[in-house]
Amino acid sequence: MNVILDTNTLVSGLFFKGKPRRILTAWRSGQFVLFASTEIFDEYARVIRELSHLKPRFNPEKASVFLHKNLRFLKPVHLPHQICSDGDDDKFIACALPIMAIIVTGDKALLKTSGYKGLVVLTPAEFERQYLI
Repeated sequence: MNVILDTNTLVSGLFFKGKPRRILTAWRSGQFVLFASTEIFDEYARVIRELSHLKPRFNPEKASVFLHKNLRFLKPVHLPHQICSDGDDDKFIACALPIMAIIVTGDKALLKTSGYKGLVVLTPAEFERQYLI
């Protein structure tokens, strides 16, 4: 199964307990393949650096290196027009379309794009309930 995590879901999984953490644990145990574009990865790395003060012993550089080594990168498709009401979230749609990846997000604007060209966009709770062991 191919999955794309929005930045908030990925970062929440790194810094806090709960569903996003369980999703990252499932990824590390091989239950699904996590994809990102370079643009998404850059946003992950930037936000991880900005929030690293939340966990004093957390090393943002190590986290970024781990992600870079373990994510599968792909080239996003060109979207002919803005799809999400928050245009900044279109990068997740553009990345998901070539492989019909499931997008996992808590972002209401991005959730509303579920169904666009057959894409599935789920909350972390929905993803956990439907797909994780």
